[in-house]
Amino acid sequence: MSESSSEDFSDSDSDTIEEPKTKQEKKVTIKKTPVKRKQKQEDVQSDSDDSDFESDDNNNESDDDSDEEEPQPIKKRKTLKDYLNEKAARQALEEAERLEKEKSDAPLLPAINTLNYIKNKEIRHKVFKKEQASKKKQEKKARKIRKQQPGPKDRGHTIESLREKDQTTVTNLEDSENEEIKKEIELDEFSEYFNKSYEPKVLITYSDNPCSRTRGFGKELTQIIPNSLATTRHRSSVKKICASAIRENYTDVLILNENRKKVNGLLLIHLPNGPTAHFKVSNVKLTKDIKRSLKDFTSHRPEVILTNFTTRLGTTIGRMLGAIFHYEPQFRGRRAVTFHNQRDYIFFRHHRYEFDKNGKRVKLLELGPKFTLKLRSLQQGLFDSKTGDYERMITNKRHQMEGSRRRFYL
Repeated sequence: MSESSSEDFSDSDSDTIEEPKTKQEKKVTIKKTPVKRKQKQEDVQSDSDDSDFESDDNNNESDDDSDEEEPQPIKKRKTLKDYLNEKAARQALEEAERLEKEKSDAPLLPAINTLNYIKNKEIRHKVFKKEQASKKKQEKKARKIRKQQPGPKDRGHTIESLREKDQTTVTNLEDSENEEIKKEIELDEFSEYFNKSYEPKVLITYSDNPCSRTRGFGKELTQIIPNSLATTRHRSSVKKICASAIRENYTDVLILNENRKKVNGLLLIHLPNGPTAHFKVSNVKLTKDIKRSLKDFTSHRPEVILTNFTTRLGTTIGRMLGAIFHYEPQFRGRRAVTFHNQRDYIFFRHHRYEFDKNGKRVKLLELGPKFTLKLRSLQQGLFDSKTGDYERMITNKRHQMEGSRRRFYL
């Protein structure tokens, strides 16, 4: 028993002796770790110093070689300040993008009109007038600035500007390519008129039982067209009217058609051998509708202006309309008759122009009447609804006859 106890005691002593050793070892290891870190840092610094020294040597070597070769730029290391500046710029860009996205996603709120908070009507009206005047001044300044700017001015796109090119467009008759067209024009039905071999004489008549407005429209046409006469039809056919007009030496016949007491058609026949043109008439306004009087008309022969008749068909229609008037206008009367073609609609206007005292500026006075013509058909020879030979005919089915809205024929 004594031996075992002694042995047990010895074991316990050995155990007690070993435990503090382990603790000391642990303490030693804990104390050694920072030393190792310091050594590592010193080693890293020494390595960096060596590398710097090597880089300096390399730089010196490169400087020596620079005498033989081109010098290479030295890259500067980025400092902490550079990194911070880059980070701040990146954050500012992200913030700006976020704000733009929020603005685009934000709903549009209605504008608040401050005039609604003014209860007094007179004061509110005065404030409104001042705001309108200031807006007009700003617009006027902007217009002046735009006019002063050099270069071509953008007038926008219209159906007329986007017009499809026609193969029969006549640009200049003097070109060698247009010799055949020039010969055709010289030998057409209106060549005698343009050679001034006769003076035009026009007969104006109506459909059966015309209303007073249609007769007034014919009377105004006699005031515009020189050497013209307006008579009733007496229920005679178009062929009989043409035969009697040829017998009386008339050169043209105008027949006005009406529907529901409104002028809706015009038949123009050139005598004695045609052609015959049928027009649809719309937007008729007489002199009294424009608040003018027939007393403003003078007996002088007006000047005829034909614009934008560019195609082969358009030149024929333009020559046909111009052959109604006298070929020698009297400029003393200062009257001008205009047939303006736009999108195959022919707009008729009648003006008198006046000059100021210096003779530099012109003022136009519209006398009336004014109306719009749309060509329905062009027929060779005199009027014949059954066996006539038509050069051009347009039915009411526009989308079947005309493929594109940008294609025009006059």
